[in-house]
Amino acid sequence: MERATFGGGCFWCVEAAFKELEGVQSVTSGYAGGHTEDPTYKAVCSGKTGHAEVVQIEYDPDAIAYVDLLEVFFTIHDPTTKDREGPDVGSQYRSAIYAHDDDQLETAEAFAEELENEGLYDGIVTEIEPLETFYEAEEHHQDYFEKNPNDAYCTMHAAPKVEKVREKFAENVEGEPTSA
Repeated sequence: MERATFGGGCFWCVEAAFKELEGVQSVTSGYAGGHTEDPTYKAVCSGKTGHAEVVQIEYDPDAIAYVDLLEVFFTIHDPTTKDREGPDVGSQYRSAIYAHDDDQLETAEAFAEELENEGLYDGIVTEIEPLETFYEAEEHHQDYFEKNPNDAYCTMHAAPKVEKVREKFAENVEGEPTSA
């Protein structure tokens, strides 16, 4: 098993989208990229810890490649808006890739550059840097979409990301989909 860590706005939405993929063993919501030890959701939301809301994905590289995860990541959020995704504004919602090793770092940098060169995005602001520390978010943030599919935020923001994954990456979607 390998791990990948991405920040693309609210972790509830990003978590729900990645959980759809075959080869993904687990997705954990959390925080990375900040300077405060053991941050809480409330502290991260204040913008004072420097952390981004992220998900850490444990995946089987024989079933899904890191580059496939990058493709999904760039598809489910807007990598051209600084410190914002949809209605969520603040540095904790920034677009970020936290690489677990040099290979991931190089692959992510090359992938983002290729997207720019192909003209798919203009002005990618995604931070790409080595992962220093990942802090798991509080339990009530884990599997949030799955537990709260009728929550208004989930209906408006997470469900469309899940549907986008199901449609665009149908060949990589696991058997029974989660609620949407």
